[in-house]
Amino acid sequence: MPRRAQPAATAHALADALGLGTLAATPTSPNRLAWAGGDGRALLYRANCLELLDRIIERHPHGFFDMIFADPPYFLSNGGVTCHGGKMVKVDKGDWDRSQGPAYNHEFNLAWLQRCQAALKPDGTLWVSGTHHVIHSVGFAMQQLGMKLLNDIIWEKPNPPPNLACRTFTHSTETLIWAARTEKSRHRFHYRKMKADNGDRQMKSVWRLPAPAKGEKAHGRHPTQKPVELLLRCIEASTDPGDRIFDPFNGSGTTGVAALRSGRQYVGSELDAAFVRLTAARLEAEA
Repeated sequence: MPRRAQPAATAHALADALGLGTLAATPTSPNRLAWAGGDGRALLYRANCLELLDRIIERHPHGFFDMIFADPPYFLSNGGVTCHGGKMVKVDKGDWDRSQGPAYNHEFNLAWLQRCQAALKPDGTLWVSGTHHVIHSVGFAMQQLGMKLLNDIIWEKPNPPPNLACRTFTHSTETLIWAARTEKSRHRFHYRKMKADNGDRQMKSVWRLPAPAKGEKAHGRHPTQKPVELLLRCIEASTDPGDRIFDPFNGSGTTGVAALRSGRQYVGSELDAAFVRLTAARLEAEA
């Protein structure tokens, strides 16, 4: 029978190490600890990730996390349509995903990437997922910040929705950029495990993985939800058991689920109350 999560105010090993104490609410964020796993391995904040990262960096100027996985807004909610379940539906996901122009979008990417870089340990790494709407800005921003780009991974979706306009190729991939904190970082890579997982052959940078299974959405769904298998591969490739992982755009909490399943610690930041509740239910089921 799964252990029940303790109230957020209960003594908690990871919270003690993070050492943020009580956070002050602001006009843009509640900035509060919303959920804490009873086994001391996971924390979920309802917060603006920029404000939360500022507090983490203030408390840990030399870095706290071994890995960060970020699935930022793709800025594609501008009236387009796609196919879902054989029906035409809007791709608009909410105001958080609406573009305000390339200059603003890039400024935002620089802002959160700079904070993530500072929150990483010296040898930590950052994974960022995105479509062509955002990933080129992310890669350029990483170079501007002096990060070391290690790989770009292509996640190929075997059963993507059809292209209704029939004026471009069917969108069937997303790109993940894997980068080290700086050019001097001595990043971890579990080469032997990745090779063993790939039938004793070197793993290539094209990963063919299905979209999230029905069971992964049992507690609810997020419009850009990633499959647990994708996150497990990223985590197991670049971290050790017990390492600390952060997701600034927590969404449905897939990073947290994968972190707990692989024996890592997790801190997530999510501003939307509905997705905070969804994540808490998923992490509770993993505790």
